[in-house]
Amino acid sequence: MILQLNHLNGKAAAATTQSVVDTLYKLLDEGRIDTAQFSRLNVQLDWIQYKQNFREMVTASRASKTRAPAGAKDARPPVLDIRIDTRQATPESLRAEISRAMTAADAESPRSDDRIPLEDFKSLRTSIVWEFNKLYWTFLRDWEKATGKGYEQALPGGKSDGNHDEAVMDSVADFWTLLRDMDTKNQLPAEIFILEIGVGSGTRCGMFVEKFRQLDAQRGTTYYPKLRVLMGDYSLATLDMSRPAVKEHIELCSFLALDALNPLKTLSFLRHKILYIHSTNMYDNLPDEEMLRRDGRLFYIHMRAYVPMSEAARIAEKFRIPVETIRPSIDKLLAIGPDAMGDRSCGMSFWQEIWQSIRLEEKNVAIEDLPDLALPHGLDMVKLEGVLDESPGDLRFHLSSGAMESFVNTIPLLHPRGYLQVQDIFVTDLNEYRLGFHGPGKLDGSIVNWVNGALLRGVAERSGYDLHFAPYRYRKGSKTSILYTSPRE
Repeated sequence: MILQLNHLNGKAAAATTQSVVDTLYKLLDEGRIDTAQFSRLNVQLDWIQYKQNFREMVTASRASKTRAPAGAKDARPPVLDIRIDTRQATPESLRAEISRAMTAADAESPRSDDRIPLEDFKSLRTSIVWEFNKLYWTFLRDWEKATGKGYEQALPGGKSDGNHDEAVMDSVADFWTLLRDMDTKNQLPAEIFILEIGVGSGTRCGMFVEKFRQLDAQRGTTYYPKLRVLMGDYSLATLDMSRPAVKEHIELCSFLALDALNPLKTLSFLRHKILYIHSTNMYDNLPDEEMLRRDGRLFYIHMRAYVPMSEAARIAEKFRIPVETIRPSIDKLLAIGPDAMGDRSCGMSFWQEIWQSIRLEEKNVAIEDLPDLALPHGLDMVKLEGVLDESPGDLRFHLSSGAMESFVNTIPLLHPRGYLQVQDIFVTDLNEYRLGFHGPGKLDGSIVNWVNGALLRGVAERSGYDLHFAPYRYRKGSKTSILYTSPRE
């Protein structure tokens, strides 16, 4: 048996490593685990920092059977991965939960009597949970009204790191310096395009343009009137919410319905013309998926969203509907929004209850068993294996599919002297995946995943750019990093 402690939060954990070991030995003594199983157990102890998440106390999944070497009669039994959230688990609950999870993982077909599946097993990037994420941004005002708090209040520290006064001022100064250098070399275009992807409240963009106007006046230049500020978001409601933040500069601004996965589709007429592209906490909210390297083989982690039957029964009783109508009610909610229940306040309450209850179950699928294997745009197996060589051994990691797709479809918009700046939560060294949980988590009504910066760096190299990651120094304890690009020499 291999037991891995994936966090450093020992004092916060309800279940200790010793209690987990004691429980597993008891199950071995009782015959609930045989010797062969025990030798192929891989137990992961996580501490999930997101109070709302998709994990049960204990989950288990078995990798596809390892193929026997040529000439051998049998392959080794597949590894059973058991993942325990030490934040949820208590010593008295471990035995029952580990037994339940192992039984489910060993079953020929997944149980359905204790849960309501919302989909078939699939890559997380195509899961129904992203439909809930889209619903959240579409009806953000309704969600904020129902919860009584704005989106930024749900963020760590209750405020977006993108809106820090000193951080914005430093970004403005760097941009002004670029324009000044281009101006002295007669390279400055007549129109200076900047793009904000995922505008949120618009606060950061408003601060940036205002501070740029002040610096422009202070230093006696006339760059401000040349600015063309592009504010992009796929949510029209969010774009409307962002207008007041830039009202003093509204004549310079354009509001664009923009797919963050493919900005080039909307802005192809500005290819090679945008001097500054920025986003905050946008990459971590794009569709993602995970892979597992085990015994030298690669597996996709397929997931299935479900509502536990106990939660479904509670919700059905609260809203006075039959349990069997939970699934069609969810489909209706995702199709038309909170008016699906006939009354918007009732629909909002139903949405929040369902979102809080949704969990994800897993199974590991070998990549050779996937005839239609599709790696994220910009990544191939050669590059993936090259990056993984930097971190030998077994590893579970994000592919950051949405972030990679967005990056590859954003870079062509940059002017030859332009740059991309992203403030987000990045894993810059693959070994960090062994030291903490990095998603998916629930952030109010949306989804959050840390971004695999190590893989993104490899994709950037193929696109002719170097990626640099700097720590966010403007808020003590912040997990944010700042990504910026520079052309490869």
